[in-house]
Amino acid sequence: MTSTDVRQEAEDSGPGGYAAARLHLLTEGARSGPPRRSALSALTDEWLAGLFGPAAGALRGVALIAVGGYGRGELSPRSDLDLVLLHDGADSGAVAALADRLWYPVWDLGIALDHSVRTPAEARKTATEDLKVQLGLLDARHLAGDLGLTAALRTTVLADWRNQAPKRLPELQELCAERAARQGELQYLLEPDLKEARGGLRDATALRAVAASWLADAPREGLDDARRRLLDVRDALHLATGRATDRLALQEQDQVAAELGLLDADTLLRQVYEAARVISYASDVTWREVGRVLRSRAVRPRLRALLGGAKPLTERSPLAEGVVEQDGEVVLARAARPERDPVLPLRAAAAAAQAGLPLSLHAVRRMAGTARPLPTPWPAEAREQLVTLLGSGRPTVDVWEALEAEGLITRLLPDWERVRCRPQRNAVHIWTVDRHLIETAVRASEFARRVSRPDLLLVAALLHDIGKGWPGDHSVAGEIIAKDVAARIGFDREDVTVLATLVRHHLLLIDTATRRDLEDPATVRGVAEAVGSHGTLELLHALTEADALATGPAAWSSWRGSLVADLVKRVAAVLAGDVPEDPEAAAPTAEQERLAIESLATGGPVLTLRAQTEPPTEEGLSEDPEPLGVELVIAVPEQPGVLPAVAGVLAMHRLTVRAAELRTLDLPDGVEGSVLLLNWRVAAQFGSLPQAARLRADLVRALDGSLDIAGRLAERDAAYPRRRGVIAPPARVTVAPTASRHATVIEVRSQDAPGLLFRIGSALEKAGLRVRSAHVSTLGSNAVDAFYVTSGAGVPLPGPEATSVARALEETLRA
Repeated sequence: MTSTDVRQEAEDSGPGGYAAARLHLLTEGARSGPPRRSALSALTDEWLAGLFGPAAGALRGVALIAVGGYGRGELSPRSDLDLVLLHDGADSGAVAALADRLWYPVWDLGIALDHSVRTPAEARKTATEDLKVQLGLLDARHLAGDLGLTAALRTTVLADWRNQAPKRLPELQELCAERAARQGELQYLLEPDLKEARGGLRDATALRAVAASWLADAPREGLDDARRRLLDVRDALHLATGRATDRLALQEQDQVAAELGLLDADTLLRQVYEAARVISYASDVTWREVGRVLRSRAVRPRLRALLGGAKPLTERSPLAEGVVEQDGEVVLARAARPERDPVLPLRAAAAAAQAGLPLSLHAVRRMAGTARPLPTPWPAEAREQLVTLLGSGRPTVDVWEALEAEGLITRLLPDWERVRCRPQRNAVHIWTVDRHLIETAVRASEFARRVSRPDLLLVAALLHDIGKGWPGDHSVAGEIIAKDVAARIGFDREDVTVLATLVRHHLLLIDTATRRDLEDPATVRGVAEAVGSHGTLELLHALTEADALATGPAAWSSWRGSLVADLVKRVAAVLAGDVPEDPEAAAPTAEQERLAIESLATGGPVLTLRAQTEPPTEEGLSEDPEPLGVELVIAVPEQPGVLPAVAGVLAMHRLTVRAAELRTLDLPDGVEGSVLLLNWRVAAQFGSLPQAARLRADLVRALDGSLDIAGRLAERDAAYPRRRGVIAPPARVTVAPTASRHATVIEVRSQDAPGLLFRIGSALEKAGLRVRSAHVSTLGSNAVDAFYVTSGAGVPLPGPEATSVARALEETLRA
């Protein structure tokens, strides 16, 4: 039969009727979305079945099967028809003639066709060799002919898929990763490919295949709605362009939005991004579960053999209070009570990010469903855990997305809702507003050693573009929001003012440096007046660079960096006249004097432990006050080695130092001797605090040299190797030459770690320095410490010697 004969027979079968009915279905406004896709699939089924019956005639052992998207009954206006003509080995000429009678009418209507003619054995073999074929056959649906042939193939292909899942799923995951590398992230692209980009329709299909393997399953909540939304957008795109395209080009977004009844193109993109984010997160969780199951299957037989057939116990390693690591994920401890611990979500997130581990889906959902809201203002621990999370570098992104997927971020920060998934129609920006804010925090964490207040830098990074969810100048709107958020988080009035200034002027340096004449004194003076202080200038400089680096490769360059650095240097010179003099030591309290006199009388250390709590709320609720930590006050006769001894004992007892001060106490007239007073705020890493008597006993031994602190800490580090997590920037030690007339001020900025203060104190003692006072603070995961030191003669160090000490201390901390 010639091709002309085939076309004539196709016309007799009613392609014109199908074409008219199809056009009517696609242009009527009554049906859209899933109902229209189902109706189009049903109409096409009927037409193809009508073609198949007369064409097959008396031929037996053949079946027409829809696969892929058509197999799922999801035909978009310009979708391909994926068809397989299945036969049991019947006469090849008759099968070829049948295929011609089916394929030509499709082509004649201008419909794209992906077709094949195979026996069940051939189909099964091809599926085994080609993963994409196997995925298509998983959605095989019978259209016409021998139903038994279709059913047998479906059963066989599905059984093969489940049997081969341990081998094929890693292959599928690799295909998804390669596609993502080529196409990018759907949730951030201004012109995304709805099908191929990560988080698109291909990934949704892959999740269906994983579920069909029975090896793992995707989080179901919201997944079907996300997939439906992307299919709806693709339908509108096909109708708007008249082409079979999956790329949502800029010039077509307004028309697509109108087709869907949306306000504008930004609303369209935001819905696309939200859907993609759901699919991307489900993919992350699912592939992580696949990996866990496959590892478990590989290891379990060997473990059972070693254990004599006993079921191996799952190892749970503590990370923080109420938080443990299990099977490579961060989960809640068995004793954790989210409903009674409002800080737990932030504590778990910070622990996960610091360890470089994902948050368990079950843990996040449990916290989202049961954790009670944080009080206003937040307790100090909540603020510190937020800073730790933001300062954890690249792992922050995945942990933040896990919290956001279950609504915890907008519960903690309601203003986040306005920037969530918000597109940025600027070629320089490569992220949505919310992801840009997180990226800025990630970049800012790299600059934590450059500033004296990394906590303010990180929070400013998180909030600097928060005003983009409001009309008008986003810097002006952001300043108002930042004030409210910072106060709610629990920063004091001075810090709130600094954060508001950083958000209001986060573009000031880059704009001024690149657009104004820096030789004009009025330019520099104007920036100095806006910034107000050297500390704020330092923060603004770091924020400017972090913001630009998080924007995209075109936003920062060495040239721009040099211009900004030049401006900062000029502004710092203007502000130099406002440098405050050294603050006078605070007068001791009656309790401090009592402790000092007692320590002189006993010749040893005297200490007190006192819990600190939040003050009662204005409403006068009867709930237990939120703990802030424990205040530890120590008085000890002045002698060498006090700082490393105290720091080492606290590290041995697994106490985290949140803040600390050391100074020589002025005693009342008539009291002979000199006493060092140490005022610390500490918290237990796990469990309860040690008794004060045990701390004092160990401190006595540390001061007389009978307790080997370094050895004990080394043994513990060897027993508990450090987890693979965020790679912190190296420690930075500097000398502040004008900070004090009476001492040399050495500033240490480093990643907080057990025993850090002990190492610093030991190094200063080894250098033969006398520590006049120390001001230690832990800001999230960052330690920012200042040590006022003198020589043995009690005078400041000469410049070269101070620099040498700083370099030696820096090398010690980096070792």
